[in-house]
Amino acid sequence: MRQETDSGIAVARFRLAMPLSRPAGRRRVSPELLLCLLLLVVAAAYANHFGNGFHFDDFHTVTDNAYVRSLGNLPRFFVDPGAFSTLPTHQVYRPVVSASLALDYWLAGGYHPWAFHASTFFWFCVLIVTIFLLFRRLTGGQAMTALGAAAVHALHPVSAETVNYVIQRADLYATLGAAAALLLYAALPEWRRSGLYLIPFVLGALSKPTALVFPLLLLLYLRLYERSSWRVTIGRCLPALAVTAALAALLSRMVATTFAPGGGERLAYWITQTWVTLEYLAAFFWPNRLSADSDARLLTGFPPQALAGVLVLASLAAVALWCARSAAWRPVAFGLGWFFIALLPTAAMPLAEVANDHRMFFPFVGLSLAVVSGLGVLARRFGKQVHRAAAVGVCLVLAVSAYATHRRNEVWRSEESLWRDVTEKSPSNGRGWMNYALTQMGKGDYANALIHFERASQLSPNYPLLEVNLAIAKAGLGRHAEAEPHFRRALSLAPAHAGSHFYYGRWLLQQERNAEAVERLEAALRINPTDLAARSLLMQTHYAQQNWSKLRPLAEASIELDRSSGVGTWYLDRLRELDEEIARAAGSAKSADDHLALSLLYYRAGRFEDSIETARRALRQRPDYAAAYNNLAAGLNALERWDEGIAAAREAVRLDPTNQLARNNLAWAMSQKGKTQP
Repeated sequence: MRQETDSGIAVARFRLAMPLSRPAGRRRVSPELLLCLLLLVVAAAYANHFGNGFHFDDFHTVTDNAYVRSLGNLPRFFVDPGAFSTLPTHQVYRPVVSASLALDYWLAGGYHPWAFHASTFFWFCVLIVTIFLLFRRLTGGQAMTALGAAAVHALHPVSAETVNYVIQRADLYATLGAAAALLLYAALPEWRRSGLYLIPFVLGALSKPTALVFPLLLLLYLRLYERSSWRVTIGRCLPALAVTAALAALLSRMVATTFAPGGGERLAYWITQTWVTLEYLAAFFWPNRLSADSDARLLTGFPPQALAGVLVLASLAAVALWCARSAAWRPVAFGLGWFFIALLPTAAMPLAEVANDHRMFFPFVGLSLAVVSGLGVLARRFGKQVHRAAAVGVCLVLAVSAYATHRRNEVWRSEESLWRDVTEKSPSNGRGWMNYALTQMGKGDYANALIHFERASQLSPNYPLLEVNLAIAKAGLGRHAEAEPHFRRALSLAPAHAGSHFYYGRWLLQQERNAEAVERLEAALRINPTDLAARSLLMQTHYAQQNWSKLRPLAEASIELDRSSGVGTWYLDRLRELDEEIARAAGSAKSADDHLALSLLYYRAGRFEDSIETARRALRQRPDYAAAYNNLAAGLNALERWDEGIAAAREAVRLDPTNQLARNNLAWAMSQKGKTQP
């Protein structure tokens, strides 16, 4: 038997007291129709965002991520955290997000931003409908209050970051998972025993760990709305707690060992979060400082900001406890509780960024309910005129919010517009200035870019990626002597950063220092095997140097990693042509010169045993053939048979003292043999 809530009973009594028929001319608009109207308004507010591009973390998780380019990788997303990002330090376990990106790529037929934005927006609309239905239950059937609260969250400019920032759909999925699970629990009691209501929660948690707070939201709902004892409440929460424990263990186990959250000292971070939470509250009412990359820093000691934060948060907690005592004010209590609970994950775990706009998305669901339902209670108590005035005021606020969201979408139009906004609102943000400078360098304006890079360097003097960009900008201006120290400093600051090795290797190739370049590119691939740019450049280098033995496995691995680009396929086609050339040469080889040429082809193809045998055939026909001894030495060296290689190279030099290749092979074999001596 379904248990009636106090607010539900009040609504039922109110309906019994209503007249059986409405006066003529007073037809009430259905909440469902108003909800559809809200979705249209939201679509209008976000109409200008579908043409926006990819940004910041989208590059290493989406556009540079080869795994996203094939639906065949769907199973891999659930077993390999490395499939989430090309940056080892950012490889976390969010398989549902990665799967959704792969699906969007497949549906769109490539990296078309509008398709990814359309996908995110669709689920944003699903969330709006979900929280409306949830709010209507929590407010005892007050559809207009529920609609107003859903509208506040849907049109709030804070939500624009989550909707515009493709990879931050993780926050959207996590929020939707928690809200849908709670709605199913409240609306379908028959699902409780089977645990089916937990399915959205599991999907949300596999999108982002912030959804793991769901058991606390469920506990809050049970205590406020079902009013059961603590013993019964805990018992009803046990299935959710068990699933949460299993998910937490899985998420912890599946995070890559290379992942680095980058947070500072825990106590300082926690103290800072009191002030950050206060700023989040202020942003709900006056969001004029929204920024894609805040320059907020850790507070030291316990300054006045932290004290103010503690006092305000304690006051809000007291308000929530007072509201929990009354059925009319219960939605306010629940909304405030949701706000605090949803903030817990990012407030408890020290992260690299002290504050982020998208962290407000989940908590603001509860805050929207608390504010709108609280205003509704006050308006109803002051009579119809005040109630109508409040409704008009809310509509005006929503109109302003929709306009602000529309303008915020314009900020997210491109990397240049986004990072210009960051530098204006966070002028001491070194990363902001660096990323804005990158947009200028992308346009070929190296001089202007260098000015901003140097400004960023003053704010963030030990930023490895900034050192790389300083080097690239100076190289672009022809100041190569000044560029290399920046590359080297970047490597000293972050030797495990694949990008530093790649860009240094690319520059070394431009300076025709090929051997050093190959070493840097190979280092980049050891650190990040999915770095497609490093793979492509290294294949290009091996092809130019006719180093077929290294090109073949690299091309085969590249095709396995990314079948859509066709780069590896092109090189393998050239290698097949080489194989055909070898077959023709082998069929017609008769003289010592023929066998020498065939030996060289075998060597370039990486078939060293065949190269050695063919060189020996040439020597059987011409025992004093210095070039054949040199080929023999090269093949033996490739197999690390140093003593035999040294002997063959010495014989080549004896027969032809002017043979520089033989001298090089001799020196190489002797140096390598020395390294292997005990």
